[in-house]
Amino acid sequence: MRTPFLLLFGLVPGLISAQGLSHPSHPPPPGERGSENATVVAHLPLGIPGSVSDVEVEQDSERPFAYVGRRLHEKGFDIIHLDESGGAHVIHRWRIENEDLHQGGAMDGRYFKHEGRYYYMQSVQFRQGGPNSDVGAIIFDVTGLPESFHEVGRIRQSQTPGGFHNTFTYKHSSGAPLLFATSGAYAKVFDLDLFLKGNQSEMDDALDNEDFALVGRVPLPETGNMWSRGYHDFYVGYHPASGQDRFYGGGGSGYYVYDVSDLTAPELLVTILGVPGVSWGHTFTPSPDGRYAVGETEFQYQPLRFFDMKPALEGETKNIDHAIGAWHADWKSLAHNHEVRWPYLFVAGYETGLSVVNMEDPSAPYTVAYYDTYNGRHNDRSESVMGSPYTWNVYNGAWGVDVRNRDGLIVVSDMSTGFWAFRMDGFGGWDGRDFGMPNISSAQDWDSGPTNQ
Repeated sequence: MRTPFLLLFGLVPGLISAQGLSHPSHPPPPGERGSENATVVAHLPLGIPGSVSDVEVEQDSERPFAYVGRRLHEKGFDIIHLDESGGAHVIHRWRIENEDLHQGGAMDGRYFKHEGRYYYMQSVQFRQGGPNSDVGAIIFDVTGLPESFHEVGRIRQSQTPGGFHNTFTYKHSSGAPLLFATSGAYAKVFDLDLFLKGNQSEMDDALDNEDFALVGRVPLPETGNMWSRGYHDFYVGYHPASGQDRFYGGGGSGYYVYDVSDLTAPELLVTILGVPGVSWGHTFTPSPDGRYAVGETEFQYQPLRFFDMKPALEGETKNIDHAIGAWHADWKSLAHNHEVRWPYLFVAGYETGLSVVNMEDPSAPYTVAYYDTYNGRHNDRSESVMGSPYTWNVYNGAWGVDVRNRDGLIVVSDMSTGFWAFRMDGFGGWDGRDFGMPNISSAQDWDSGPTNQ
């Protein structure tokens, strides 16, 4: 007897919506790679297939720059200038010194602004078989772009070698510019103001102490059957209704929400554990008002799940154990990183490329636009690693996605085909207040802070 597909996920029939656009077969026929409302405005092949990681785009109107991490074959990042005409070109390529000796590469990058200057933080993961395995992030002053930029310093954590797999830069309600980073069993929090001043000082005492800018740790609660002992990914956002800075983390056995207003004493608010089909949390992103959240678990066939956290936030329960909705572009594939700009969810879906999902009703999300950025053979599992919980060959294609709020530009990094920029019809920019939501997203107001968003 065959088991219905939906029941494998612990979902009830009807949670995966049949509304909206249907993705084409993979690979799609020529001329059918995208929906009619998705327009490619730029595409830059960047190098050897498999060498591209995440993407970040600056938000200020006078800063037309995007950054793409490079790994494995090329170790560093590329800086891309986004032309007013809609095109794009690479203006700088930075590579780590003694590149061939390093094992690993750059992961996600985040920009931030502080005291009138612009910075780019590139997270790295170098294994212990080569140099710099204690480096988690390298920070650059990019104020002088497009002409110049320079390295400011490196955040090192020798007690937890292997670097930072994921990071998030956040303007805290206290005014502090913070870096949240995966490191060991915690999400570690660094004050970037302390780091910058320490590196600009003539005194070496602070730099001799790796933790001189470490101002907090967000723990991962011990739960039964933990698949991982640390966080994989996270998002940090201000919650206007409560006045709290909230941390949303994926890892361990699921997903966790903390109040991190007081960085010295994070308070656990919500857990999402025991969800059928979810053995651990990967990427976890809330709606601007903090009620709903999208959760990914990094395995083939698994959809993105949508959770309503209201019962836990209002004290009816401590744990959410079920999803209210789910979405998949192609059930044989895997959705990866995503960005929420309510009511839209922008998804980098590995082999299915970019998808834009309407999540206004999280119980019935549906596709409104798509473009397949991946040129390779789809669903080719001939070289899968036997006995592994992963199906490795699914991990190719669109890795990262970001959205420029001021004009709605969508950027995608594809592991094999490089950098892409898109426009979606009817989406000319985003401000949460236009949709009855707080103006809260991954894009930070570096000048004024989150309480003014």
